[in-house]
Amino acid sequence: MKLPLGCVWLALGAATASAADIPAPFPVTISVEAGQPIGMMKPIWRFFGADEPNYATMKDGKKLLGELGALRPQDVFFRAHNLLCSGDGVPALKWGSTNAYTEDAQGRAVYDWTIVDRIFDTYRARGVRPYVEIGFMPEALSTHPEPYQHDWRPGLSYNRIATGWSYPPKDYAKWAELVYQWVRHSVERYGRAEVEHWWWETWNEANGASYWHGTPEEFYKLHDYAVDAVRRALPTARVGGADVAGAGGKFMAGFLAHCARGTNYATGQTGTPTDFLSFHAKGSPGFVDGHVRLGIAAQLKTLDAGFAMIAAVPELKDKPIVIGESDPDGCAACQGPQLGYRNTALYASYEAAVFAGHYALADRRGVNLDAACTWAFEFEDQPYFAGQRTLANNGLDLPVMNVFRMFAQMGGDRVRTQSTGEIPLETMMRSGVRGAPDVAALASRAPGRLCVLVWHYHDDDVPGPAADVTLALNGLPPEAAGAQVTHYRIDADHSNSYAVWRQLGSPTAPSEAEYVKMEQAGKLTALGAPAALGLAGDRASLRFALPRQGVSLLVVDWTGAPRP
Repeated sequence: MKLPLGCVWLALGAATASAADIPAPFPVTISVEAGQPIGMMKPIWRFFGADEPNYATMKDGKKLLGELGALRPQDVFFRAHNLLCSGDGVPALKWGSTNAYTEDAQGRAVYDWTIVDRIFDTYRARGVRPYVEIGFMPEALSTHPEPYQHDWRPGLSYNRIATGWSYPPKDYAKWAELVYQWVRHSVERYGRAEVEHWWWETWNEANGASYWHGTPEEFYKLHDYAVDAVRRALPTARVGGADVAGAGGKFMAGFLAHCARGTNYATGQTGTPTDFLSFHAKGSPGFVDGHVRLGIAAQLKTLDAGFAMIAAVPELKDKPIVIGESDPDGCAACQGPQLGYRNTALYASYEAAVFAGHYALADRRGVNLDAACTWAFEFEDQPYFAGQRTLANNGLDLPVMNVFRMFAQMGGDRVRTQSTGEIPLETMMRSGVRGAPDVAALASRAPGRLCVLVWHYHDDDVPGPAADVTLALNGLPPEAAGAQVTHYRIDADHSNSYAVWRQLGSPTAPSEAEYVKMEQAGKLTALGAPAALGLAGDRASLRFALPRQGVSLLVVDWTGAPRP
C-alpha cells in the first residue's frame, strides 16, 4: 500500500475472529492542531477512592497504591470513607474503621490514631497523599449509635448500610475537638508543609438517604464546626465540601448559599471559608437485550448541572472543583449483569470519553475544575475478576488502570482536535452514544512532546466494526523532524489481564506461571517499537485501526530528535 507523504502505518491488534466475521472498518479523520492551545491539561484524573479504608494497608492494596503513586509522585490523592468509624479496623464490603475516638466512663474523649496513621503512612510511603474525608460519626458521638456496624452484602438493599455512623453528633463541640485534634496530630506526625498539600473535606453525600440522617441545617452546622476546627489547627489547610450525591439539587443550592452568605454556626460570622467545592457524578448502566449498556449521558448531564450551579454563585464561581466520585455507576462493591463492563476494555474507553467531557464542560461553564476522583480501588482476597468496580483484582491491573497510565503521560496545554467520528457534546448529554460510536481525541502538548489520546466508545457492549483512523498532526515545530512515535493500546488483545485470564480458561486458582502472564498482560502495552515520524513541513499523518471500545495513546517525542 502506498501511503501519503509523512504517513506512518502503525501496528494493529491481533485478529480475534475470522475475516468473514469482521465488518469492514469505517473511515475517521482526526485533526490535531498542535499550535492551537485551548487550556491547561490539568491532571484531573489523579484522585482515587474507596469505601473501605483498611484495604490500603493489605497486600494488594499496598501494591496498587504504589502503582497509583508512580503515576504522578506526590500529586496523587486518595479518598476513603469510614476514617472516623468505631471498630477494630477489620474491613468488610462498604465498611472500614479506625477507632480514632472513644470515651471513658466519665464521657471524656479518648483519641487513638494508630489505625488512621497506619493508613496514611501507607499512602505516603508510596507517593500518595490523602484527600481526607472527615467522617463518619464515631459510635460514642452518634445521636443514634445502635445498631452501629452494618452487615451489607451484594444483593441486599443499599440503605442497609445506614446505621449509627450516619447520624449527627450529640455534641458539636466534641465533634469539633475531634477534628481539631486529628489535624493537629497530622501536623505533628507529618509536618506542616506536608499537611498543607492535603485536601480536607466534610462527610459524604449528606443529601442522600444512606449517608446522613439529619437535616440540611444540621449538616451545615457539622460542616461549619469541622471547617473551623481544621483551620484552627492549621490556618493554611485546604478544606471544603460538600461531596454531595449528584449535582445536589436543592441541597447543594442551600449549601452554596450558606457558604457564601449564611451565618456560620461555629463562628457567628457571615459565610463559611471554602477552599474548594465538591460533588459527585455517575453514569447509569443497564442490561439490555443480553448486553451491558452504559449511560454516559447521565454522568455528563450531572457534571454540567453541578458546574452551572457553582458558576451561578458569584462568591464561589472561581473556587477549585473536585468531582469527589466520578464513575460509570453508583456502587463499587455491587455486582450484577449491568456491571459486566468493569473487567473489560469498555470501562477504559468510557473513562477516556468521559474525562474528555469533564474538560469540555468545565470550559463551557467557565469553572475551575481541579480533579475528578475515580471511586475504584481493590477488594482484597476476592475471586478472580469477581465483578466489583476496581482498578486491580488480586494484584492484577484491569484494562481501566491503563487509561490512567495514558493520562499520566499527558501534560502541558490541551490543543484543539476535531474528528469526523465524534459525537457532539450536546448530543451525548441528550441521548448518550446509542447510534454511531464516538471516535474522538484529546491531545496535549508539552515541550518536546505531543500526546494524542484516541478512543472508540459506544454505550452498548456489542461487536462493531473498527475505525480506520487517519490522524492528521498539524502545526508541528521544525524540531519535530526526526521525532519518534510510540503507540500504546488498550483493547481485547492489549493491556488486558482479564482477556488473558479467559484465554487461560478462567482459572479459580491460577498457577504461578499463569499469574505472571496475567500480571504482565495488565501493564500498558505499546504496539511495537517507536517509529520515526515523517514530517512534511509542519504536518504529519498517522494511520491505524482502532477496534470498538479500544483506546490508543500516541506519543510524539522530539526531545532527543536531531535538529534539521
